[in-house]
Amino acid sequence: MSEKHFSGFVNIIGKPNVGKSTLMNAFMGEKFSIITNKPQTTRHRIIGLWNDINYQIVFSDTPGMIESPGYRMQKEMNKFAYSTFEDADVLLFVTEQNDAYDGSEKVFKLLNEVSIPKILVINKMDITPESMISEMKDYYSKLVNYDEVRIISAIEKKGTDELFQKIKTYLPEGPAYYPKDQMTDRPERFFVSEIIRENILELYKEEIPYSCEVEIEQFKESEKRGEPFVHIFANIYVSRKSQKSIIIGKGGTAIKKLGIQSRKGIESFLEKRIHLELYVRVKEKWRDDDRFLKSFGYLQ
Repeated sequence: MSEKHFSGFVNIIGKPNVGKSTLMNAFMGEKFSIITNKPQTTRHRIIGLWNDINYQIVFSDTPGMIESPGYRMQKEMNKFAYSTFEDADVLLFVTEQNDAYDGSEKVFKLLNEVSIPKILVINKMDITPESMISEMKDYYSKLVNYDEVRIISAIEKKGTDELFQKIKTYLPEGPAYYPKDQMTDRPERFFVSEIIRENILELYKEEIPYSCEVEIEQFKESEKRGEPFVHIFANIYVSRKSQKSIIIGKGGTAIKKLGIQSRKGIESFLEKRIHLELYVRVKEKWRDDDRFLKSFGYLQ
């Protein structure tokens, strides 16, 4: 008699910058989602697949929910986030002490409507006073009847293993939805673009990172001196000419630094040597342009 197999979609939701991507990476042990200290970091729904003989867990990291989206792009990001209520087997609602919910938000209405297991995850316990944690636990438990409340520090991996084991107990019996040797539904070039965008978030200030989108125009694999080698040509789209000048920097110093830092990250991710070329292109109002949003994967 064959052993039982359990599988399910575990969707991670919450506001921007509460640690959703850090938590997913703690579960997966791989850098699937960008982690910076800036909000709006994850723009797409990113799936990570955790597998062993008896389990397949489909983790889903989503963009942070934006109450008042200012661009078409942000509206589409919200669609990614709210779509997680449709296919989830387990929902993790992640929050931290700086969240400012008043209880009227759409997310609580949706959480109350679904009948699947729901876990309240209070993150950043390493920097949150115990009295604040207690207040948050009481406050959020009054808004939604959670099946579990977990206090964690995703960045320090405190409480994450225990949370992971608890998630497994809620999974239904079911087949593997993806091949067991697959770790994500995204192609390599998607993560390459995310690594470049992560470095833009780290190296540039104010509105610049939020006006940028990265497109991998070419991803050519070859051999150089008998070793795998990848030629990558990437476009960085910005909204204004002034932003292009900032990305490039005086005498090209800024984009050179971006290229060096991105190349190191990409080589580490691909475990191959690469040649990276970056081009900055201006497309006004691209965040409201349906054609561009479709090419960047925000629209179907």
